Order: sequence, then structure tokens, then C-alpha cells
Amino acid sequence: MGIRDRFNREQRIAHDDGPRTIRNGNANNPAASNEANGNGIAEKAPNGNSGNPHGQNSYLPTHNNANGNAHAANSSKFGIQPDGESGRRGVHPWKFLKISARSVSTLSAATNVLWPFVPAAIVLHFVSGNHHVWTFACAYIGMVPAASLLGFAGQEFARKLPTVAGTLIESMFGGIIEIVLFMVLIAKHNPNALPGEGNLEYVIQAAILGSILANLLLCLGSVFIAGGIRHKEQKFSPHISEVGSGVMLVAGFALLIPSAFYSALSGATGIGSDAEPGYTMEQLSSDVLNISHGVAIILMVAFASYVIYNSWSHDNFLHDVLKADEENDRDRHKDLHKAKLTMTECVIAISVSLVFVSLLAVFLVEEIEYLVHDLHVPDNFLGLILVPLVEKIAEHLTAVDEAWDNQINFAIFHCVSSSVQTALFNAPLVVIVAWGLGKPFDLNFEIFMIVLVVLAIITVGQFLRDLSSNFLEGVLLVLVYLIIALTAW
Repeated sequence: MGIRDRFNREQRIAHDDGPRTIRNGNANNPAASNEANGNGIAEKAPNGNSGNPHGQNSYLPTHNNANGNAHAANSSKFGIQPDGESGRRGVHPWKFLKISARSVSTLSAATNVLWPFVPAAIVLHFVSGNHHVWTFACAYIGMVPAASLLGFAGQEFARKLPTVAGTLIESMFGGIIEIVLFMVLIAKHNPNALPGEGNLEYVIQAAILGSILANLLLCLGSVFIAGGIRHKEQKFSPHISEVGSGVMLVAGFALLIPSAFYSALSGATGIGSDAEPGYTMEQLSSDVLNISHGVAIILMVAFASYVIYNSWSHDNFLHDVLKADEENDRDRHKDLHKAKLTMTECVIAISVSLVFVSLLAVFLVEEIEYLVHDLHVPDNFLGLILVPLVEKIAEHLTAVDEAWDNQINFAIFHCVSSSVQTALFNAPLVVIVAWGLGKPFDLNFEIFMIVLVVLAIITVGQFLRDLSSNFLEGVLLVLVYLIIALTAW
């Protein structure tokens, strides 16, 4: 090969909705290029020709060599990352539907059979008649495939970014469903009404704590069970466990303060010996509300610090841990050969799934009043168990699949970081939005529920201290969650 041919070969540009320089490691490897092309996911050089081993044409595979090994050394910090290369541009409808139907894992793909419940929920909502239970049930079930699509699109989008940034963004996409539900709930909340007749304060508070419990007990327990069944015992990094459990302990303490303050001073508003003259229940409620506003702002600052710590100041630690986990992935060679969505298709999938999630969230919330008031479903059970289960289903399935594939650090990070986002960002966001809407909403949780959350945080922290997980620990965590669900009912 001449010098000019070699120079032209190294300067060719590949596209995944944007320019990308050909990596020299694969430019001279026809075997790897042909293998990638055979799987239908190679990216063609701009000249449009094919099959010339002498440098006139080349293909860009989505991984750096034919064996599917790691390519950390060749991953660029900017632009499309190797794991996310689709080899295509724009939108291809048939491939888009086919790839989206594949979803993150086999479990997630199985939820596609539930898509008919989405149009059913829409029809039932707009058709007059007394079918509140059917509307709620269809919207609840339809939320599962919509959330799964959002989770898959978020993962495809995250793979096109550097490892740490992509993982953080993928976790935040899982929290979008929760934010949408919380915003719909607070918009429908009428603070002047009675519980079950438009006052959704208890449901919202229970949903906040229920989300944390679902992540720490149900999701993490399922992760330990799945990993323990296939691998007997799995080791994970102290950076994942110590940072996450420490932040959650501080978050639990902060969420407990308004409730503890209210319980400690509630006796001062009565007529007993502890009562203080002139200190009324209205003044106590006002003090608790002001404390909640301050705590919400402080918690959001803490969340910003947590994100900066993981994505900028100490991102090298997390990057090394997650990169090592990618190497441990038992299905990595299959994932590298799978067809990927383009950046444009990712944006479309995220937008479509968000529309469906938002619609179904509205339908769900509008039927809560009927369930609580007419069917006498406990609002604690509705908020603590039912709402968190449907909003977290996609994230839970992803984490379980990661543990099954021996990516235990990824799985634990998804469980813990999702809990951190709920405690440090989503819950304070509800308080601040309600503040802006002129609706009093505080963090004065029922003592029973907030104590459960703090105990769950301490229990999970103890299980993470030995830096290993097994089947038994997972079973114990799930059993604790089932006991809480029984108590809430």
C-alpha cells in the first residue's frame, strides 16, 4: 500500500448522526471489518464502495477487534463511543421497530406483549361510563412496556457517551417516570380537600418513601438473588457500596428531621402539661413547612455534589470500576454484535415513550380518588407499593439482567443511585414545585414509614459492608419488602 493510500485510509470519517474519525486499529483489519459487516451493524466509509482489501474501501465495526475484546484505550472522550455505534444514520423505520422490540434483556422484551393495554387505557379514559377500575388497571399495566421502552432508549443513548456520564444519564432516565408521576400527583393535589377526596398528600409522601424502599429492598434483593443463582457469590467495589450507602444514610437522616420535629413539638400545642401558651397547631404546621423548604434546597445541593463527585472530581474511580465490570459481562460479545439505534432514533424513542408515560400517569392519578374513596384501597398501600412498582419496573429488570450477566457493580449502582436521586432530587423537587404552585406540601412523613426507610438504609448498608453478595442476602431483603407491603395493606 502506498503512502497516499495509507494517509487517505486513516483520514476517512464514519458517521453515527455525526462525524467520527476512523480508528487506525481497525482500518487495516479486513477480517474484523468483514465480520462486523456480516452482522449488519458495520459502518461504511463515505465513498460508498465495498469489499476492497487494498484500502480503497473500509468498514467501521462497532467494536475494535474480531474477538470482541475491550476497547477502552481507543474510546474517545467526545463523540459516539464504540459500544454505541450503530453504523447507520437518520431513521430506518423497520430496523428501529425491530431493535426497539429487542429491548434491554429477554425479560424486558417480554413486556412488549403488554402494549395493547396502552391504547385500551386511552380509549377507556375518553369513553364515558363507570369503568374506573378498568381504566386504572389498563393504565397501570400499559405503563410497564412504555417504561421499558424509555429505559431501553435511555440505555442506547447512554452507550454513545463516555462510560461514567452514560451510566449517570441512564440512571436519571429511570427517574424521569417517577418525576412525571410526582408532578401529575402534585398538580392534581388539593390541599383543602379531605384525603380520598382530592387531597393526595399522603399518597405522594408514601410514593416518595415507597420508591426508596423498592430500590433498596426489592430491586437490590432481586439483584442479589439473580447474581447468586448464576454465580454463587459476587464481589463488588467499595467505591460503589460505600459512597452509595453513605449518601443514603445522610439522606434518610435529612428526611427524618421534619417528622421528628413535628412529633417532638406536637404535644406543645395541646392543653396538657407540655403545652406552650400561644403555640398552635397552625404555627407548628407552618414551622414544619418552612423546615421542609430549607431541607429540600439543601438536599438538592447535596445531589449536585453527588453528581459532580461521580462525573467530574472522582470520575476516574467510577470509570475504572464500571470498565472492569464491562469486561466481566458474560454476554459482552453478543451485545457488541447487536444492532444499535442511531442517535436520531434514540431521541424519537425517548420522546414517544415519554408521551405515553405522561398520558398513562395522568390516567392513573385521576383514578386514585375513586380507588381510595369508593373501593377503600389504603392510600399508604397505593403510594408505598403500587405506584413505585410500576414506575421502577424498567430499572429493576435492567439491574437484574446486569447481575445475571456478572455486572454486579452496574446493578448495585443502578439500585443505589436511583434511591439517591429519589431522596436528594425528586422528593425535594416535589416540595419546591408545590411551593411555587402555592400548595403547602412538607416532608412530615408518618413516623412509621420514615422509620422503615431509615432501618432499610441501615440494613442494606450492613449487607454491603463485606463487599460481596449472595442468594441468601437477596431473599432476606425481598422478604422484608413483602412484610412492609403486608403492613401497608
